[in-house]
Amino acid sequence: MTAIRPVLPASLRRSLLTLLVLCLGAPLLAQQSLPPAPFANRQLDDPAQEAVALELMATLRCLECQSQSIHDSDSPMAGDMRHQVRIRVAAGENPESIRAWLMERYGDYVSYEPQMSSTTWPLFAVPLLILLVAGAIFWRRFGKRT
Repeated sequence: MTAIRPVLPASLRRSLLTLLVLCLGAPLLAQQSLPPAPFANRQLDDPAQEAVALELMATLRCLECQSQSIHDSDSPMAGDMRHQVRIRVAAGENPESIRAWLMERYGDYVSYEPQMSSTTWPLFAVPLLILLVAGAIFWRRFGKRT
């Protein structure tokens, strides 16, 4: 006895093969083809301004990597943010105003130095509250032994 194998029509095989090629080739289309921003990897001419820019870049988080500063990251997003920091420092802007602009644009998460606000105060208060409660429990349990 011979096994009967279903045979796909040629047009269906071609369609499936085309779909497979398109699915496997789609990531190639997602690659960024734009060149990096001019000051993404080029230092400022003034060493003092470059030092200010580097210090600020070390305190800003890359939004793509999320665990690296924009100074350390190689992502295109970090390059654009480095460019923005450098041109604003070169224009004479204050580093804190640059940080505020980036936080306004990308949210509080972009800064490694969180600011106390109406939405972030629980992040600062809850650990202190937990320490106070733990201290009270510890003192009550072990503090007054007679």
